[in-house]
Amino acid sequence: MSKQITLYDTTLRDGTQGEYVNLSAEDKLRILKKLDDFGIEYVEGGWPGSNPKDARFFEMARKMAFQNTRLTAFGSTCRPGTNPQDDQNIKALLKTEVESVAIFGKNWDLHATEILKVSLSENLDMIRATVAYLKEEGLEVIYDAEHFFDGYKVNRAYAMEALKAAEEAGADAVVLCDTNGGSMPLEIQGIVGAVTPLLKVPIGIHAHNDCGLALANSLVAVQAGAQMVQGTINGYGERCGNVDLISVIGNLQLKMDHPCVAEQSLQQLTELSRYVSEVANVPPLNQRPFVGKSAFAHKGGVHVNAIQKNPAAYEHMEPEQVGNRRRVLVSDLSGKSNIEYKAHEMKIKLGGNGYDSRRIVGEIKKLEDQGYQFDAAEGSLELLLKKITGQFRESFALESFRVTTEKNRSGPSTCQATIKISVGKENEITAAEGDGPVNALDNALRKALTKFFPQIGEMGLVDFKVRVIDGGGGTAAKVRVQIESRDATEIWSTIGVSENIIEASWQALVDSFHYKLSKAITKGN
Repeated sequence: MSKQITLYDTTLRDGTQGEYVNLSAEDKLRILKKLDDFGIEYVEGGWPGSNPKDARFFEMARKMAFQNTRLTAFGSTCRPGTNPQDDQNIKALLKTEVESVAIFGKNWDLHATEILKVSLSENLDMIRATVAYLKEEGLEVIYDAEHFFDGYKVNRAYAMEALKAAEEAGADAVVLCDTNGGSMPLEIQGIVGAVTPLLKVPIGIHAHNDCGLALANSLVAVQAGAQMVQGTINGYGERCGNVDLISVIGNLQLKMDHPCVAEQSLQQLTELSRYVSEVANVPPLNQRPFVGKSAFAHKGGVHVNAIQKNPAAYEHMEPEQVGNRRRVLVSDLSGKSNIEYKAHEMKIKLGGNGYDSRRIVGEIKKLEDQGYQFDAAEGSLELLLKKITGQFRESFALESFRVTTEKNRSGPSTCQATIKISVGKENEITAAEGDGPVNALDNALRKALTKFFPQIGEMGLVDFKVRVIDGGGGTAAKVRVQIESRDATEIWSTIGVSENIIEASWQALVDSFHYKLSKAITKGN
């Protein structure tokens, strides 16, 4: 039976407790605006009583107008022996001037007696008093029942007393939290199913991923009666993270017929995931379901042959539904179907030039055996296909290069590169310095080419990776260098392989410039 599910995002609070995730107040504002545009109903902005950054964030957020989102402040029940109106954390919540707050309280008797060092009855009084006070102040109150499932399993009666205390004090919703992330889906389903009929207010689920089950636990909780799902974008969070709202949305709305965002927002799901990843400065996970770069990528020749006939043969849905796209990869596992698909995608003509797709596959497999990896470097792949089929027009040629590195006792090392290239019948010799040998080569080549091709100024290097292919050779081992470049419209990867790291870097660097210039030639034609 279809039912509307409320999404509650806690990326800006719980998500920032994850290792390597650190958002400034300004970063949080940017993500908040994106979540509002996307259509998330509740966004938890932070814990204003815990740090100055969150307090400043709420100050700045007061000036924002929201279209879809209710900005929520997070806090705890009042401290033992303190009235809510005198508690500094509660005062900080009121100071934010938000209309909704989330308050967590202890629902596991162990936490009440051993962590807070209060009696079970005093803990219940703290829950009642805090919720009642905030309701008197005119706020919507969401009660987060921390460690609920662990508490329910060892002392069911007390865990339910804590929920009832919050409900009777006026809580608008209660959220059952698997804070340690150790519960199994059947446990979650049974407990949510048992609790739901006992409460008059809506129930939510807050799952952590310590057993890799946060998504499964959230979905079965919805099936058992939960109406709200709390989570974070990309699953950021403490330890192994929170449930990933990206996967929650994809599964609830596309697989289980439980709407949670506007239909048009679904097509922005991939963009949302990558935007938050960019702001958080956390590399996107290629294998992330629905939105990852590899989510609809096909490598095996049999698979590619099948999706050319009918994509449903190896795809559970159309990637465009979530703003993603289908990708076909070329590697030593490829068949001729992969080559034909990529050639069509890259607008490269096959046949009539002495090379068919089967022979091209053979060439690529030979190169991959030497250490090349074309599924990760589609810029180099496109150039290779054009070269093999005689459709490549060389914009420039290297005549020679020299790189020197000088290091004295006291100062940093300095690098200089001198290159000689030919463009048509004209030669150009240029020198440049850099922070390292590859940077010096890049600067020298860019300097030489800009004279002939001003569009080079539009491109820049995004990433540079080096991998030793076989460490058994020690410092003489073969290395693979991958370079990622971009201009205003596109990002592309190129690759080089050699026992000499400078030579491998040069191969990848030259391919990067050739790719950019080949696009300009294509447009010119």
